[in-house]
Amino acid sequence: MTETVARGLEGINVTATKLCRIDGLKGELVYSGYDIYDLADHSTFEEVSFLLWNQRLPSKAELAELNQRLIAERGLDEIIERLLRELHTLVRPMRTLEIAVEVLGAVDRASSDLTQPQLKLTAARLTAKMATAIAAYHRIRQGLPVVAPRDDLGHAANFLYMLNGREPNALEARTFDVAMILHAEHEMNASTFSAIVTASTLSDMYSAIASAIGTLKGPLHGGANEAVYKTVDAIGEEQNIASHVEAMLARGERVMGIGHRVYKTTDPRAIILERLGHEVAKQSPDRKYFDLSLKLRDYLAKKLEGKPLYPNVDFFSASVYKMLGIPSDLYTPIFALARITGWTAHLLEQYADNRLVRPNALYEGADNRSYVGVDQR
Repeated sequence: MTETVARGLEGINVTATKLCRIDGLKGELVYSGYDIYDLADHSTFEEVSFLLWNQRLPSKAELAELNQRLIAERGLDEIIERLLRELHTLVRPMRTLEIAVEVLGAVDRASSDLTQPQLKLTAARLTAKMATAIAAYHRIRQGLPVVAPRDDLGHAANFLYMLNGREPNALEARTFDVAMILHAEHEMNASTFSAIVTASTLSDMYSAIASAIGTLKGPLHGGANEAVYKTVDAIGEEQNIASHVEAMLARGERVMGIGHRVYKTTDPRAIILERLGHEVAKQSPDRKYFDLSLKLRDYLAKKLEGKPLYPNVDFFSASVYKMLGIPSDLYTPIFALARITGWTAHLLEQYADNRLVRPNALYEGADNRSYVGVDQR
């Protein structure tokens, strides 16, 4: 029997889950039985968080309880603020998020409690505090006062308020809320797998999430949205699209935001973000980034005609976030601020039925070598 290697684990089921189903051929994304289009049209990030943590939508009372839990956890811990002020000139945003999560775990005396009720409390705590930490980091590095969270704003609107120092209008708040829903979960991606591997050793949830953040940091995973922005910004004007793309391809570079490991058609999240982008562009002074993204998408469709490469969620995230006043180096941290719900939901499943993740590796090295002393080499 010939042993094979599944490079990148492509096509390998490493666990079973009740959280997410993807059909890449049909372009379907389903959270615990609910189609992503339905959730984007009718739900909120808080509702989706509850759904992922419990595999059902909350009652009115349960949703109110979760909202209050998130509000209660929003405050910026003094130790985190001190660290941000010490480190903001030395570390990039994703490293900041890693450090913040590890510190939160260090000061949480219940961090080693892996019972389901406590893990759900930790999940809510991380969801609330990661958003506050990134907003505070951005304000501190700009030399601006940290904006305290507000109790009367939803999770998405509150983040934009803390980040920009002004309350977002209804369209901005709803757009970002939907963007958070779209990024909340995506089955067994690289960062989720990283979190599960860490948790399978019975390490704590904070350490598992720090592992996930470190994995998401890479440009082939969460970093793609920032790369899209850099491409669009470098193009600058419509007449530069062809020459810029040709130069990228000649250098063997990928146009980030186009194509996906799973989807063989347009990512449904990209379709939803494009629709929202059209609405936000009507009122945004930065709409040129969205308009240029549309032109770039159309050019690439013609250029790559016949190849199964379509926009993914990162493609329109870049220009939509720009129009919401979010700097490009925060795009990947924002990915994490949403995906924290999916990561922790998978961890709830893992801890409930744990088995140490310990795969094999096919050895292809030398055999039957004899040791030779250092003086004889």
